[in-house]
Amino acid sequence: MGLNKKSVDDINVKGLRVLCRCDFNVPLKDGKITDENRLVAALPTIKKLIADGGRVILCSHLGKPKNGPEEKFSLAPVAVRLSELLGQEVKFAADGEVVGENAKNAVAAMKDGDVILLENTRFRKEETKNIDSFSEDLASIADVFVNDAFGTAHRAHCSNVGVTKYVKGPHVVGYLMQKEIDFLGNAVETPVRPFVAILGGAKVADKLNVISNLLEKCDTLIIGGGMAYTFLKAQGKEIGTSLCDDTKIDYCKEMIAKAESLGKKLYLPIDTVVTKSFPDPIDAEIEVCTVDSDKIPADQMGMDIGEKTRELYADAVKSAKTVVWNGPMGVFENPILAKGTIAVAKALAETDATTIIGGGDSAAAVNQLGFGAKMTHISTGGGASLEFLEGKELPGVAAADDKD
Repeated sequence: MGLNKKSVDDINVKGLRVLCRCDFNVPLKDGKITDENRLVAALPTIKKLIADGGRVILCSHLGKPKNGPEEKFSLAPVAVRLSELLGQEVKFAADGEVVGENAKNAVAAMKDGDVILLENTRFRKEETKNIDSFSEDLASIADVFVNDAFGTAHRAHCSNVGVTKYVKGPHVVGYLMQKEIDFLGNAVETPVRPFVAILGGAKVADKLNVISNLLEKCDTLIIGGGMAYTFLKAQGKEIGTSLCDDTKIDYCKEMIAKAESLGKKLYLPIDTVVTKSFPDPIDAEIEVCTVDSDKIPADQMGMDIGEKTRELYADAVKSAKTVVWNGPMGVFENPILAKGTIAVAKALAETDATTIIGGGDSAAAVNQLGFGAKMTHISTGGGASLEFLEGKELPGVAAADDKD
């Protein structure tokens, strides 16, 4: 994986038109942004480009508009909030064509240090198909390209990959992308050891390649969450009505054998919290009991790791120097079934290791449970961070210029 990329610190943008791909895919309710983490995360790169005298043209997608422009997916509210966060006007180039007359005129009128925001890149259907016509349009208003959107780095779209074919000047990564490469990419490629990887979440199928790749890279692999029960069944244990992917039992057996042959520690739950039915609603009061993992009653399902497992997993983290965690240990949305996830988060918060949270549900869990500030790095990309952990090359990262 080529991870030695040029960043915004390696270029001079004074007087140049800088197209900066950000991740402003924020949740909106009644035209108001309900979570602005992604906007805040983009500020350091934007401020750097302004301070250096660039003419900053921001672009992003929002949601999944199906048939061209849709008012509910407009980035207009983002421009308003960004103006407040930056303390200067972010001019919104309302333009169904994204790079139509309105946008082109707005760019032409820019002075050094000005900022404009283009309309949702997905208002052009060519965006997700990476069709040259839209890439050329985007490149026509730019001298330099900066990619700071890790959340879409695993997709080859016009606004993060195609555009680099046509922008003549440098193609570099922003601070947020750089941080993801430094932590996620390098943690897996060149970890400080002992390296412990923790995988949770519901499905084995989602993490097939991640499990296999991490077994080769880490010293200890810890498995929790719904996918642990397929592993337990592969060991011949009774799992009751727990979540299980019968088509992946042979794969789990292979991974258990692989860990053994590589001399790696593979930890699976030794006890589990069980209940008869899934909580409905998700935060409902439910009866739970804890049983050894090989004796789950036929009419019960595993919902979280048990007390002994929590201690085992927390203990395994204590001596680590690098820890990567992706996926909760149980149904953490229910306070009764969040104890396993809390125990792991607490263990990570208390260790001196470099702790990296690989996006998605584990990032949400760590933040909701109040441990976010104690982690070294929380990834901003769900799918992108998973593919990084698989050892895949991400198109959005690959498209940036390598350092000489």
